[in-house]
Amino acid sequence: MPNKSLPHNHGENFDISFAEIPKEEDLRLVAEIFKQLSDTSRIRIFWILCHFEECVINLAAMVDMSSPAVSHHLRQLKNAGLIVSRRAGKEVYYKAAQSDEAKTLHDMIEKLLKITCPIGL
Repeated sequence: MPNKSLPHNHGENFDISFAEIPKEEDLRLVAEIFKQLSDTSRIRIFWILCHFEECVINLAAMVDMSSPAVSHHLRQLKNAGLIVSRRAGKEVYYKAAQSDEAKTLHDMIEKLLKITCPIGL
């Protein structure tokens, strides 16, 4: 779309390129990723999976939650494309996806932890 002037002039003389504004479907993906940050347990599980590959039973013990509750969070993280799983016999193992989205979210969590926990992890 070509540059257009805005209908209401506030005294600035510049044009805005509406083609530069992110598309709604792209912003929907960003919103979905940020939804994962809305739950402390999910952030904790995701952080663990960024550092270790683990099964539901061990994750449940690490975060002091029931296996069904952990499975619920894993399903949400997986649907968001932030984690992947693999089956080995009867066991399913989870880890962070090697996607740009997962890496960016992990980096954000690490940076925010340094702000709130300056001593380190």
